[in-house]
Amino acid sequence: MKVLYFAWLRGRVGTGEETIAPPDGVATVGQLLDWLAARSPGHAEALKDRALVRVAVNQEFAGPNTPVAADDEVALFPPMTGGGAP
Repeated sequence: MKVLYFAWLRGRVGTGEETIAPPDGVATVGQLLDWLAARSPGHAEALKDRALVRVAVNQEFAGPNTPVAADDEVALFPPMTGGGAP
């Protein structure tokens, strides 16, 4: 599984991308985030407030119950806001 980190998440985790092999019990986005948070202090810091983290699985927005598989690409990024007036 490839995990991509964007914006301040990249800085806290210390990398923009990593290839991981979660254990068999990690089957959903929520379980993946729990497992990632236990990997290092940087991961724990980045994922401590889940309200500030958005997830996409294979470029589709995903919630905590979305299934994940070994060949998925999972992107973690902060909420985005709109731009200014035209």
